[in-house]
Amino acid sequence: MKKSLLALTILALGAIGLQADPATIIKTKCQACHGANMEKSALGKSKIVNTLTPEKIKADLLGYKAGTLNQYKMGATMWGQAKSLSDADIDALAKYIPTLKK
Repeated sequence: MKKSLLALTILALGAIGLQADPATIIKTKCQACHGANMEKSALGKSKIVNTLTPEKIKADLLGYKAGTLNQYKMGATMWGQAKSLSDADIDALAKYIPTLKK
């Protein structure tokens, strides 16, 4: 029993360590189109992401990751960006992005 608990704890801590920092994700995946503070309308089509609620950001990212969302006819671009995000990354981004609003 103790070995199982220890193994699960190590596994959970390892998974936490694999989650990317939301600021790093934005810098590497989002900044080119949405701006460093997610303050730009991507290609003049999208909403300004830092004005969205955490719930909307999460729902949109999950839809893009699943390949089922195609807002503003930019789905193909967003599908590629969101596909590699883990659920933990999406949660972190959804909480972090609204804090960038100035």
